[in-house]
Amino acid sequence: MRQEFDIAVIGSGPAGQIAAIAMARGGRRVVLVGPEPDGSDRRTTALMDQSLTMIERLGLWQDLKPRAAPLQVMQIIDGTRRLLRAPTVAFRSAEIGLDAFGYNIPNAALLERLSKAVADEGLITRKPLAAETIHVGRDATTIGLGGGETVTADFVIGADGRRSKTRDSAGIGVKTWSYPQTAVVMNFSHSLPHQNISTEFHTESGPFTQVPLPGLRSSLVWVVKPQEAERLTSLAPKQLSAEVEARMQSMLGKVHVEEGVQAWPLSGMTAHHYGKGRAAFIGEAGHAFPPIGAQGLNLSLRDIAALEEILIDRSLEPIASDSGDRFDRKRRLDIASRTASVDLLNRSLLSGLLPVQMLRAAGLQVLASVAPLRNLVMQEGVAPGRGLKDLPSLLRKKVGR
Repeated sequence: MRQEFDIAVIGSGPAGQIAAIAMARGGRRVVLVGPEPDGSDRRTTALMDQSLTMIERLGLWQDLKPRAAPLQVMQIIDGTRRLLRAPTVAFRSAEIGLDAFGYNIPNAALLERLSKAVADEGLITRKPLAAETIHVGRDATTIGLGGGETVTADFVIGADGRRSKTRDSAGIGVKTWSYPQTAVVMNFSHSLPHQNISTEFHTESGPFTQVPLPGLRSSLVWVVKPQEAERLTSLAPKQLSAEVEARMQSMLGKVHVEEGVQAWPLSGMTAHHYGKGRAAFIGEAGHAFPPIGAQGLNLSLRDIAALEEILIDRSLEPIASDSGDRFDRKRRLDIASRTASVDLLNRSLLSGLLPVQMLRAAGLQVLASVAPLRNLVMQEGVAPGRGLKDLPSLLRKKVGR
């Protein structure tokens, strides 16, 4: 049995489901292929202002907001014991006219809402199966689902993770690298209010990042060496809670770590091309890097926004055979710059070289003391391109003074 669609989305994680919803809301007939998420992911996702605009436009935000916490202040604290320590830098959303930089949402809550939206969308056909074969042809793409079932589509969006079958089927290679680090991920309750402040301690092994959740709760990504991750995950809850509290200098009072602590080895990957012909690769099918600076899903949503511009038009004309190549050109600079900046920041924390530590400390000192530059960095963080657009006026103001 063969079924025909405008767009096939391979992968049912957050990026795949949002892509399917966006394409369907644009009038395209979509098939979403991939097993249902198992719901075991204890991580959270910080969606920045630009991403929230898309989520709201797709009608998803109203149900998600009560389960999310605003990020109004993001501060960086040097938690190293090095000779040269950087000053504390605080970024406040009010400085750039926002109520919040974004909101922190549990992945389980996000997936629950997305699954409901997919089920309610009339233009999406859900296939909760893994794609067995994918063929990206010149005129169409063909996906074999097993049992003799086949679907064809004018275009395929690969959102099927780092080991993307979609990307491999299109003949696209990848560049990969690894870090001597593991991210220990957990949620915890605390006795003092977080006041919607996210705190990132920079340590010799990587960042220790606390992000608010609703109420007296926060999420935590603690990047450490692999052997230290094994030790932390083997601790009894009471012992681990005491270590988290000590690392945070008791700034949130008494800490109680919740069940479900997880560990994720850190590595990076980027595809040689992000699209080709009738295929595009979004999310971790195209790019992956450490959980630093809230870039992961936000970058994926910019992938989806670019696909909306290329694949959706008012006349809903047939999808052009070079749409994947157009997507690749459109996304290359943004992905490359974000990947490089996250990699550089992470490696600067690991480096024991004094010149590297001096540069990092000097950079944070400038951000702490020069408001226009700090505002530029904040604008770029929530909406890439917005800060650079305002740079000439900022420079004119500075020169005028």
